[in-house]
Amino acid sequence: MLRLKSASASNTLIPGRRVLALGASLAGLDEGVLRGAAIEMGSIAHLEVPSASAFDLILIDADAWEPPSLAAAVKALSALQPPPPVLMVGANLPAGLVRNLMRLEAADILEAPYSPEQLASTIQTLLVNAGPRPIDAAGAGGSRCWAVAGAVGGSGATTVAIEIANCLATQSKKSRSVCLVDLNLADGAAAAYLGAAPTTRLADFGNAADRIDAAMLQAFVTPVSKGLDLMAGVRDPNAFDTVGRDAILRMLEVACEVYDWVILDMPRHRRVWTLEVLAGCDEVLVISELTVPALLAARAQSDEIEEGLSGGLRPRIVLNRLASRMFGPAPSVTEAEKALQRKAEAGISSDWEAAAASVNLGGPIAQHRPKSKIVKDIQQLVERLAVQPPRRATAPKAA
Repeated sequence: MLRLKSASASNTLIPGRRVLALGASLAGLDEGVLRGAAIEMGSIAHLEVPSASAFDLILIDADAWEPPSLAAAVKALSALQPPPPVLMVGANLPAGLVRNLMRLEAADILEAPYSPEQLASTIQTLLVNAGPRPIDAAGAGGSRCWAVAGAVGGSGATTVAIEIANCLATQSKKSRSVCLVDLNLADGAAAAYLGAAPTTRLADFGNAADRIDAAMLQAFVTPVSKGLDLMAGVRDPNAFDTVGRDAILRMLEVACEVYDWVILDMPRHRRVWTLEVLAGCDEVLVISELTVPALLAARAQSDEIEEGLSGGLRPRIVLNRLASRMFGPAPSVTEAEKALQRKAEAGISSDWEAAAASVNLGGPIAQHRPKSKIVKDIQQLVERLAVQPPRRATAPKAA
């Protein structure tokens, strides 16, 4: 898990990245600047084939190759749409070679000698300017299902679930690829946060879960954007009593067949179907504030989930509303992890103005405040988790 050193610590863009390194001098970066990345050592022949597009970053030691051959190989990269970011380093950087490199959409040079800090900073800038990577659930092994649960009321779990779903939908670049399911059946807020109209009334199914199929599912979702659908029920204080376990599990099973990504906004209190739903998820995120009661609740909730699932799936704790401060009563992230008795997976910055504006206007924070730190933190969390292998054996199924 990610080791957060302070409340203002930022997540790296490196973990999970596929990097092509050309030149023996670049070996060993996976133990330093590129720790956490999947590095493949290659030759300039790798630049002349379409497989180069599979990499998130290409590093080239210009001193390791003859300039004319390298210039031709770099020029070939421009045929890829879009080409991956390229960083060329070396003491010998001929003008013709540099011109070919600068024709690429995302490229930079670093003249030797350079420090590890300079290399890390240049790589980070390249990755940020290149934009988010497309995420393909099918390429990762079929549909993916992530659950988001709050450790305490008001921890921001619904906001996090919405931003995760929106980020996945934006990066997948496919129509109707993500479904956000609000399982807070009695009083879920996802529809209100998104300015959408809830349509689902699972209580109407009673015990006839077998009636739920792909066609019926589509009649119950509300389109939010090109890639994102919302499944949320109308306000019903009796919903938890009237909606059967089989209907919940069947609905999620069909959703996992229809969509590439299914994001669940889970109720905080356990229901008869909670553990079965979580057992069908690839990831379970427990959202906690940086307060002692919330941290203790997050630890207890995570322990209860692990025990209930017989250790099959380890929840990841995400610390929400982190603020940069030198003084104040809030515990540090190090102190928080001591209370949690485990490492936090990630931290999400506090940006009350952006969150409040988005809720009032209706829609994701990424839509109304795209430069918010929350958007950046969610994007990095999604990208890191998306490259993890699926941990769910099957979709949630009714008995």
